[in-house]
Amino acid sequence: MATAHPSFALRPVLPADTPLLAEILRESVAELAAEDYSEAQQDAWVTAVDDEAAFAARLASALSLVVTLNGAPVGFATLVDDNTIDLLYVHPGVAGLGAGAMLCDALEKLAGARGTKTLTVDASDNARGFFERRGYVAQRRNTVLRGDEWLANTTMTKALAAGAGGR
Repeated sequence: MATAHPSFALRPVLPADTPLLAEILRESVAELAAEDYSEAQQDAWVTAVDDEAAFAARLASALSLVVTLNGAPVGFATLVDDNTIDLLYVHPGVAGLGAGAMLCDALEKLAGARGTKTLTVDASDNARGFFERRGYVAQRRNTVLRGDEWLANTTMTKALAAGAGGR
């Protein structure tokens, strides 16, 4: 039976999730970043998941969460050092339905509960509006070299309430 409002759930990343999460990242970049980044830039961006073992290690070294829909992963996010959102990707099929917000809410609450005063993210151009709507403030523009391509992003921060988080 189809539902008008999808019901998302959160769980920790499992090692077996790695190939699917890599595919979610690839699909997200290809479809959601196409207006902001050239095809060459997108190709350079997604090379970060070509080495599956290194990607799995990156996920394992952070607090990593998966958002699921009917038990299937549809997005993921990572929190590094309790103060930095390193990765946050959702499958284009669920973009705008609350999966990214659920992930971000969870990371903000966890970071706040761990005593983090300020959360930081290097937001891609296509994600910047998402973070602005959540109260993140742009601090500086960055250029990052990936292979032979330069990609732009914006470092953004959000002050967290002690022991809380959320919007």
